[in-house]
Amino acid sequence: MKLACVQMTTGCDPADNLPIMEARIRAAHAAGAQFIALPETCHFMEAGRKAMRARLVGEAESAALQHMQKLAAELAVHLLLGSMVLADEASDKAVNRSLLLTSQGVVAARYDKIHMFDVTLADGETHAESASYQAGDKAVVVPLGDVTLGMSICYDLRFPQLYRRLAQAGADIISVPSAFTVPTGRAHWHVLLRARAIETGAYIVAPAQIGAHENGRKTYGHSLIVDPWGQVIAEAAEDDEFIVADMDKALVREARAQIPALAHGRRFTLPDGGHADD
Repeated sequence: MKLACVQMTTGCDPADNLPIMEARIRAAHAAGAQFIALPETCHFMEAGRKAMRARLVGEAESAALQHMQKLAAELAVHLLLGSMVLADEASDKAVNRSLLLTSQGVVAARYDKIHMFDVTLADGETHAESASYQAGDKAVVVPLGDVTLGMSICYDLRFPQLYRRLAQAGADIISVPSAFTVPTGRAHWHVLLRARAIETGAYIVAPAQIGAHENGRKTYGHSLIVDPWGQVIAEAAEDDEFIVADMDKALVREARAQIPALAHGRRFTLPDGGHADD
């Protein structure tokens, strides 16, 4: 299977972003990609909570999602909408939701971002995801042709237990659509993605936002595809609109056979006297 990551500098208005998304998806398809992944918040990145809420619609009402479903079916590709900001059906908050579309344009899986990024950076930049988003509570794996995809989003990357569980549930590929800040991207992006690949023996597909956004944010870019041995097999430069790489499921089996850490977890006592399973 040929994998692709689309890299974007998403703006505030979905009407501006959708043509860019479509053009890059079509270009990746023309390059032979069968699974195409877009970054976190791919269809809009608004400036502030009030502006974001004004754009919120539920999944069933999303014209952007319907447009992407038609495109996936037209091109007969598996399409990962890295995440869409949607109205939550069960609360007054939004959800940061990753959606996998089949080659027939059907929504095959939904993953709501579990870990919320709340921080004030040294330069004064603040992020308070938990104020706007309802956190997910369910890990997701889904068939993708003859392989299995595990789903995550951005800040999840810092919680390795999620990735271990996805791999133990059969994930051959794990998606990490992201919008990393520039300082944390420079410090941690490559090493964390390579570590998650090594720990799980899975391919890591990490499409990223890049550059200066209309809402004032700056993101790191460097979309990556990493193989199960932790080798970067494709990396996007600043002006790249997408990257592609081949996946070989046999390499997943090989990595896990030679380093069977997924089967070697042990129950152990915690410092507070409780117990945990590795």
